Amino acid sequence: MAKAYWVGTYRSISNPDALAAYAKLAGPAIQAGGGRFIVRGTPSQVYEAGINQRVVVIEFDSVQKATAAHDSPGYQAALKELGSGAVRDIRIVEGL
Repeated sequence: MAKAYWVGTYRSISNPDALAAYAKLAGPAIQAGGGRFIVRGTPSQVYEAGINQRVVVIEFDSVQKATAAHDSPGYQAALKELGSGAVRDIRIVEGL
């Protein structure tokens, strides 16, 4: 079975406090679902239509595990903390 990658790119962060509250809950919820953080931070370089804003990549053993982590009560509680504090794009992609 192919691994899966949860890729999150931030377009803007309007409330750093809400993001911090989200992170306190999201990290443990994602790790409890089997996620392993591969990338967390701002880009070293951006090209084309890239935005110099936070990027997160998390590895999972499968798409099903990544989806289950996203849909878990713990991660959903983290999303409530984030509220409208950031504009993001989250994708779950199957690895090769």
